Amino acid sequence: MHTLICGSIAFDTIMVFHDHFKNHILPEKIHILNVSFLVPDMRREFGGCAGNIAYNLQMIGGSPLIMAAVGDDYQPYAHRLEKLNLVQTHVHHVEDTFTAQAFITTDLADNQITAFHPGAMNFSHQNHVDDAKNVELGIVAPDGRDGMVQHAREFYESGIPFLFDPGQGLPMFNGEELLDFIEKADYITVNDYEGQLLQERTGCTLKVLAKLVKGLVITKGSQGSVIYSNGKQIEIPCVKSDVQADPTGCGDAYRAGLLYGIANEMDWQTTGQLGSLMGALKITQRGGQNHSFSSDEIDQRYFEVFGSRIL
Repeated sequence: MHTLICGSIAFDTIMVFHDHFKNHILPEKIHILNVSFLVPDMRREFGGCAGNIAYNLQMIGGSPLIMAAVGDDYQPYAHRLEKLNLVQTHVHHVEDTFTAQAFITTDLADNQITAFHPGAMNFSHQNHVDDAKNVELGIVAPDGRDGMVQHAREFYESGIPFLFDPGQGLPMFNGEELLDFIEKADYITVNDYEGQLLQERTGCTLKVLAKLVKGLVITKGSQGSVIYSNGKQIEIPCVKSDVQADPTGCGDAYRAGLLYGIANEMDWQTTGQLGSLMGALKITQRGGQNHSFSSDEIDQRYFEVFGSRIL
C-alpha cells in the first residue's frame, strides 16, 4: 500500500551576495528601489514539499506516490526521480508553464530576498486522489490553493486518512476554510509560527483543535516538537546533529517520519522521535534532497539516540 503525497515539486535557485543588503539599500530611497546584486555563488536544488517528503519517506522504507503539477522545464527533475525509482504516474505536466521555483538571494548576515513563482503548481487541481490506487494514507502539503482544497475533499470522500500540512500555504485560507480542512483531516502538522497563525485564524486554541483530529503536531526547531493526542501532550526532543549545514527541508523530512510512523501504526512517541531524527539527518547537508542514508543506517542511528529499534 502507498502513501499519496499531494504537494509541490519545485526548483530552488540559491545565490549568495558577498556583502550586506543594508549597505546597498538606502532607506530614504526605498520608494524608488532599483538595486542589483552580484552573486558569484549559485546552486540549483531539487525541492518542493512533495518531492522532499517523498525522497525522505522512501529513504526510511516507505512507499510514496507523488501527486504534483509541473511545467515544461521539468525534465531534469524527472530524470532525478527516475534514478531514485520514485513513481511519476501522478506527476502532471501542464503545457506552457514553468515548474514552481524559488529564487533566493542571501547576504553575509543570512538575510534573504526571495521571489517565488508558482507556475504549474496553480494547476494542481487537475490531479485527482481517486486516480491513485492502493493508497492507505495521504498528505495535503503546500500546493496550489484549489488543489489543496480539492485533494482534502477527495481524501475525505474516499475514506483515506490524511495529514493536513498547510505550511507556507496557510495564509491563503481564512478561519472557516482552515476549520473545514481540519474537520476532514485525521492529523495536522504545523511549525510553531504556523500554529500561532492557525489559532488566530480559527479562533480556537491548540487543545481545542487537537480534539478534532487523532493527532496535532507542532514542530519547534531546536526546541523539539509537541504532539497533542487523546487529551495528552507528548514532548518530543530535538535530535542534535554535529553538522548543521542548512535547515531547508528539515520540516519535510520530519513529516516523512510522521507518515512512516502513522502508516506502520507506531505510537506517537516513536513516530515523533523518528520525525525528529529525520530532520537531524537532513540538516547535515545543504538543500532538501542531498542527504542519503539507508534504512539500516536510520534504524541504527535511532537505536543510538533512543535505545530501541524501529525498522
